[in-house]
Amino acid sequence: MMRRSIIEALLPLALIALSVWQLEADRRGLSIQPLEVPGGTPATVYWRNAAGAAPVVVIAHGFAGSRQLMESFALTFAHAGFLAVSYDLLGHGRNPTPMSGDVTTVDGTTRLLMAELGRVARAALALPEADGRLAYLGHSMASDIVVRQALETPPAKATIAVSMFSQAVTADAPSDLLIIVGGLETRLGEEALRALHLADPEAGAGTTIGDPAAGTARRVVFAPGVEHVGVLFSETSLREALAWLDAAFERDQGDAITIRGGWIALLLLSLIALAWPLAKLLPAGDGATVRLSSGRFRIAAIAPALVVPLVLWPVETQVLPVLVADYLALHFALYGTLTVFLLGRWGALSGQFGAPALWIGAAVALFGIGVFGAALDRYAVSFFPHAGRVAIIAALALGSVPFMLGDALLTEGGRASTGRVLLVRGTFLASLGLAVALNFEALFFLIIILPVILLFFLLFGTMSGWVGRRTGLPVAGGIGLGLLLAWALGVTFPLFAP
Repeated sequence: MMRRSIIEALLPLALIALSVWQLEADRRGLSIQPLEVPGGTPATVYWRNAAGAAPVVVIAHGFAGSRQLMESFALTFAHAGFLAVSYDLLGHGRNPTPMSGDVTTVDGTTRLLMAELGRVARAALALPEADGRLAYLGHSMASDIVVRQALETPPAKATIAVSMFSQAVTADAPSDLLIIVGGLETRLGEEALRALHLADPEAGAGTTIGDPAAGTARRVVFAPGVEHVGVLFSETSLREALAWLDAAFERDQGDAITIRGGWIALLLLSLIALAWPLAKLLPAGDGATVRLSSGRFRIAAIAPALVVPLVLWPVETQVLPVLVADYLALHFALYGTLTVFLLGRWGALSGQFGAPALWIGAAVALFGIGVFGAALDRYAVSFFPHAGRVAIIAALALGSVPFMLGDALLTEGGRASTGRVLLVRGTFLASLGLAVALNFEALFFLIIILPVILLFFLLFGTMSGWVGRRTGLPVAGGIGLGLLLAWALGVTFPLFAP
């Protein structure tokens, strides 16, 4: 069995090595160093070796993002001879200073984020490799920040707004504005055209109006076939952004771009695939899991989805310094506790808890956090937190572990029918949707986490099934994935201090 598992591991290991080699090759020929910013904002500067003095491009990520998510732009610009700087916004990634202020007004959180962007820009312009000229690129939430800050000191020669929503755009400001929108972002596409029509009511996507050299240029581009995150890795996005900067600064150092999305996806999927042969090395169980009758199964799957949002509807929590994390932890905890209680009454916990389940669960969590998480942190998004997030992760684990235990038991450790699995996961997503509908003003940020939960189920739910079918211990996968889910959410939601 061990020899067969080793053979089966060779293909994912080869694909992992190929992906890492390619992703690391994108960094060759560049200097990549930390940038010291007043106030302690974590920032990274990228520049091409021996490129000489160059314009600065400051890159800002969106809500719940981090520097790593924007690295395709940073590497592309640096290889083209620009001085690229990316940073973790307040409360995001490894930035220990929380967001604060009123998120509903320009004079609240927006002003604080603008001030931080200004500090990063001034620190970058002070570098000996900078030639004194400046451009901004911002995604989603940061699109409004870069549009507004481009009008402040230090002034920006060009602005690139990706997935933009901003009321600060006028017919002639900011200077040289490029708006990039994913082809699947319908509403943001309408907003982009509205901004373009301020300068020329007859202009359409793909047409440049005005003069880049004079600072009056405007352009809207739709990146085909991508959504709010995919737009950051789109070849169209990268090529258009680089061409825009070249035109604004009257430079032309080639059109080579750094396309990384496919390699990142291959790396992450290969790591998940590696879990299949690794699971076969775990001790084999007897395969006996309790299968509930159809009636009891439906009660256990549906009742928590209805009860939990209604029970928590009047509850207000402001304990954890993270947006909606308090509610999410409570939702997980109550949902999982109710599910496990029902399953316990019906005998589904028999033989599940013991030392093997604990160490196997720990191994699953270690693989997810230490191996898969390391790849995420290096190439995709911040996954290793600063010390201030440890308590948040622990608090989330008090809810996510019971929740994932209930999920693993209801899906019988990967043995349940597709229909049952879809009902279990679908009712939970519907439960979060109901919670948002009942208290939209306080919980609308939960909408952002719904796709993350779905992706988590698809990827790591599959891995949990491999562990459960091999060991006959669904709770082992539940424990491991509960810890992993707490970690993932604890490092993703931005810190916030009212």
